Amino acid sequence: MPGDRFTPDFDPDYGDARLTTARKDIANGRWQGLRDLLRVTGPAWSVRGHRIRLLAPACAGNSLVESWLAAEPRSADALVLRAATEVARAFGLAAATGGHVPVEQRRVDQAVMACLQGAEACPEDPTPWICLISVARLYTAGVRRQELGRWWDELHARDPYTMEGHLHVLRYYSARWHGTHGLMYDFARDAAAVAPPGCALPVLVQFARVEEYRSLQDGANGRGDAPGDLDRHWNHDGAVDDVRRTWQRWITERPDGQPAPEEVRDLNYLAHAASYAGLPDIAAPLFRILGVRASRMPWSCTGDPEAEFVKWRRRSSHGA
Repeated sequence: MPGDRFTPDFDPDYGDARLTTARKDIANGRWQGLRDLLRVTGPAWSVRGHRIRLLAPACAGNSLVESWLAAEPRSADALVLRAATEVARAFGLAAATGGHVPVEQRRVDQAVMACLQGAEACPEDPTPWICLISVARLYTAGVRRQELGRWWDELHARDPYTMEGHLHVLRYYSARWHGTHGLMYDFARDAAAVAPPGCALPVLVQFARVEEYRSLQDGANGRGDAPGDLDRHWNHDGAVDDVRRTWQRWITERPDGQPAPEEVRDLNYLAHAASYAGLPDIAAPLFRILGVRASRMPWSCTGDPEAEFVKWRRRSSHGA
């Protein structure tokens, strides 16, 4: 598209202006903005989960949550955010070693205890249970099946169609953590099959394909294979059929309009999958829904995220 100077917006808050304001308060050392944000969010669980997921890494490198708890030790919101922050800190330790050295199990236990305290403080909130399932990946041998099942039952009872919760179970079951590609895909497809029309859960299959790609990519790099050898991963018949099913079950039933901040990442996963599956008839309307809203994952798996987003957006507009 000659003259197209389109630039995607990789806003880390996905257009959530209130979250951006709270993040500025973190930078300024003010915990009151966190309290106000979570108070106004209330029991909108998908929005709350999205906000806490993005706040936790921002709080992991400072003592702001601890300052809030010192001032308001009975604050349920503070205890839930502290749980997510402890999980973010544990994953930060894992990232610092490149994943080669297991996180000290005492630190994982500490995060688990924070999650259980958050669940006790806010018994109706699914977020602490999402955090528990997330941090379970960091146990060297995983957790007992019965324990993971109990945590899942608690989460499912509070929010049966939580995208974030399902995503953490999917990652737990992936070959990169404590499962296999087959187990991961089975979980994703089972969740998609019971999702109500317009629910985002069918896109779990596309998340699974990215997880598999990352695992295959790690193996290919270890063998010195060329990245292009993995291209067919995205466009074989099964992958194409999966994209069409997700489109039909989710997007055709989704209300029209701009994406909510908590949808942006998931829409990017489907747009990426449709692009690489050679389906411009699906990719083009997804790019129109997204507008400028972009997420670095999964585009960063296949190249520079900005260049990838711009390239495939342009191609879809020509091929739709």
